[in-house]
Amino acid sequence: MALGQATGITQEQLEVIVSDDYMDSSALSSREKAAVLWAEHVTRNTARERDDIFETVRKEFTETELIEITMMSCLFNSWNRFMDSLHIPVEEPGEVDKIRTSIYLDPALVKGYMQEMIDHWPEEFPEPDGQALGNSR
Repeated sequence: MALGQATGITQEQLEVIVSDDYMDSSALSSREKAAVLWAEHVTRNTARERDDIFETVRKEFTETELIEITMMSCLFNSWNRFMDSLHIPVEEPGEVDKIRTSIYLDPALVKGYMQEMIDHWPEEFPEPDGQALGNSR
């Protein structure tokens, strides 16, 4: 919860997010509700089966935003499983101030990094060989 607080989520919003009633709460905007709904279905691995959920979320976000929310959900799911498996606490409540100082990314640096990737993006990608696809001959 410390990470949520560090990024500006209120205690009331945190309580709503972890409840079963977040879709009916006035503490969250429609975009926030859609993001939580999508993250929940990504986490439960039910997103691919629920076209209705996908359509609900897609109304709130651009394709790029939806990809980002999906990637972040996957990243944090992976991180949480790693930490849980090794019995490592994910976050200590007293760490909020430390987290706040580490969440800022300089947009110019991010843009420079992305531009570097674009500048060096290959025109063509090699075809995978049979072994990479699990086809041993």
